[in-house]
Amino acid sequence: MLVIGSRGSKLALWQAAWVKAKLEASGHSCAIEIIHTTGDRISDVPLANVGTKGIFIKEIEEALLDGSIDLAVHSLKDMPTELPSGLMLAATPTREDPRDALIGCKLAELGKGARVGTSSLRRAAQLRALRPDLQLEPVRGNLDTRLKKLEQGQYDAMVLAAAGLRRLGWEDRIAQLFEPELMCPAVGQGALAIETRNDGGTGQQACELLDDVATRRCVTAERALLAALGGGCQVPLGAYARLQGERLELQAVIVSPDGATMVRRSAQGMDALALGEHLARELLEAGGREILESVFKT
Repeated sequence: MLVIGSRGSKLALWQAAWVKAKLEASGHSCAIEIIHTTGDRISDVPLANVGTKGIFIKEIEEALLDGSIDLAVHSLKDMPTELPSGLMLAATPTREDPRDALIGCKLAELGKGARVGTSSLRRAAQLRALRPDLQLEPVRGNLDTRLKKLEQGQYDAMVLAAAGLRRLGWEDRIAQLFEPELMCPAVGQGALAIETRNDGGTGQQACELLDDVATRRCVTAERALLAALGGGCQVPLGAYARLQGERLELQAVIVSPDGATMVRRSAQGMDALALGEHLARELLEAGGREILESVFKT
């Protein structure tokens, strides 16, 4: 029996159930165990103010390390670039839509001063660059909780990850999808991460079969860039890689929180790690260093 650790939100359980079905189709017996994380308990504080990497996975990783679960299913964008000793990213299944989505109204149709909800400093900074007249307000909670707040009129629109909406069958609520050139996604957005112990055991072996090579290459480039910049959820940084034939194309942006200053660069290459590190250096040299230093000081 393989025990799958997951957060308890509707989206997290959908993701865990999807992995469970894939593993059972290959002959494994599985069960899902819900684990409550630090990020779930402090849902009234904006993410940018929390300042702790891995707040949505810490307790789940502890359960992996003590052997009470065999694998964990995360949203890859929640995972720090450095994993605890003894753990590994065993699989990144085929990626869902990585784009950000606007719910409630298209950007061009929002009136001056419209209230837009977002829990992400990255999204807020890029929105301010696009529409400095908007009133951006923090919103926390599970996906269904956020949508209820929009329906109740607390916001005029809301920015969410398209992947979660699609996975839960709510894509009809999307008013507009932002192409990465307009709003660069978070590192790993739309991708699942299956984490196991790095012990060669049944959990690791079973999950490695779910790995998608193309997705792995793309998110490796994005995470290499993030690691080189030392970023986290409190940094207004976006990165997105896609395959162009056999070559990887990586684009990334660093934006000042007020949206006034933006550094955007792109590069191509074959080696995912080298590409991410190279583009990180380009961003820093082009003015990204000053933006990051100002963010880290606050």
